[in-house]
Amino acid sequence: MARLPDEFELIRRYFAPLTSGTPGAVGLRDDVATLSPQVGRELVVTADALVAGVHFQADDPPDLIARKALRVNLSDIAAKGGRARHYLMTLALGPEIDEAWIAAFVTGLGADQAEFGVSLAGGDTAATPGPVCISITVIGDIEPGTVLRRGGARAGDDVYVSGTIGDAALGLACLQGELEWLDSPAREKLVGRYRLPRPRTTLGPRLIGLAHAALDVSDGLVADLGHMAEASSLSADIDVALVPLSEAARVVLAREPERLLPVLTGGDDYEILFAAPAGAAARLAALSGELGVPIARLGRLGAGRGVSVAGASGLALGRGGYRHF
Repeated sequence: MARLPDEFELIRRYFAPLTSGTPGAVGLRDDVATLSPQVGRELVVTADALVAGVHFQADDPPDLIARKALRVNLSDIAAKGGRARHYLMTLALGPEIDEAWIAAFVTGLGADQAEFGVSLAGGDTAATPGPVCISITVIGDIEPGTVLRRGGARAGDDVYVSGTIGDAALGLACLQGELEWLDSPAREKLVGRYRLPRPRTTLGPRLIGLAHAALDVSDGLVADLGHMAEASSLSADIDVALVPLSEAARVVLAREPERLLPVLTGGDDYEILFAAPAGAAARLAALSGELGVPIARLGRLGAGRGVSVAGASGLALGRGGYRHF
């Protein structure tokens, strides 16, 4: 396998062009970037690390790996009501990575930079004998004092989620050689949701003033609802029958109902889970129609602790989602 270019040539050739929207990055020719938030806004910052074999498959297309790494961070910013502006990226590249992989990876980043209006501000590259590791920090902004925390929910709030749940977990199952009976179009849709999340960047900022609390669904619906309930010192009661499913997921569950467990707990959905007062229902329905983003009511928050899932009796929900440790 051909060696990668020298580190500084690699940066100059592939990554410096991604900073064109960040003048303060000076083309990655210095050790730091300078950024100025817009007047009357405060910064929101998040970071996620993705590891080959844990968060993506090592043989996934490199452009999709890049886009997933960026999008999972965009999803965090969106779920807080913020708007992403810039990002920092650190890459640890294994010996199997060649220049063609880097070129495709950068193409994916460029496509998402154009779609979501963000640009590279800096980062680092390193060699590793282990799997590829990608760490991205996204910097966004928001109106001061409006960030949607996990812990802002109130007793009596309804629980809502955008989009559909469980597709990514089922997509991973497909990549692992399961669900071979499923037809190709359905498999492709599920795998596509695993490889390429859809951060709800248009919805998130519009939830300010409507929602009391929000976070994105990364660890699993039940786990992340548990995070919200715990942070808000409340309990949550939802109904399986209200969980929004894609047609492909419905087909899978009709034949293999035991797959309901990974649907509820598998994670990687990157939808927005939020709490809003009952009086917001009509406005949320109108917002859903305006943006073309489905929004489903799942249940309600109340006094007490924990998460109850009606219709999931017999399922060992446990912690309800993915944990690294």
